[in-house]
Amino acid sequence: VCPGNISQDSLTIQMHSTHWHIHGKEKKSHLMFSAKEIKIKLGILLQKPDSAGDLVIPYNEKPEKPAKTQKPSLDEALQWRDSLDKLLQNNYGLASFKSFLKSEFSEENLEFWIACEDYKKIKSPAKMAEKAKQIYEEFIQTEAPKEVNIDHFTKDITMKNLVEPSLSSFDMAQKRIHSLMEKDSLPRFVRSEFYQELIK
Repeated sequence: VCPGNISQDSLTIQMHSTHWHIHGKEKKSHLMFSAKEIKIKLGILLQKPDSAGDLVIPYNEKPEKPAKTQKPSLDEALQWRDSLDKLLQNNYGLASFKSFLKSEFSEENLEFWIACEDYKKIKSPAKMAEKAKQIYEEFIQTEAPKEVNIDHFTKDITMKNLVEPSLSSFDMAQKRIHSLMEKDSLPRFVRSEFYQELIK
């Protein structure tokens, strides 16, 4: 969302190794984008316009009814041992996995993954920018309330992606967290009483 009468297209920044373009005019820069510059650009893009009629704050919307969580069959539950994706796609499995992670005070990775899935369903550019800012402030930025454990390279790429938010802005970070849960959280969950109760 762009301030005043500047269109979003005019703020499109095309980054090259030695050049970047703003408003169609070429400006040379031999410096890499610093985190501060990225934050400034992100702040400009996400600044609310005077007329905010098209912006809908997510928590003002009617809450969705919780999905029915039917207990899985033994065969379904056994598949979760080798497939995080099958676990996450099952409402009962997702709820059980989340309860386990909360018991370990390590639910931020799963909450970030879920936030990314919700983000990719957004169609309105205004809502997308708002949600991107929310995810960044809650999970990505240094000292965020629920900061996830991603490497500096992934964090830098994600910040650059947020200069102009798109459906794929968080893809790299989400894949890193998915891999982390698969290698670390899933094996612990399978050994926990949360899971063992399901396969008795």
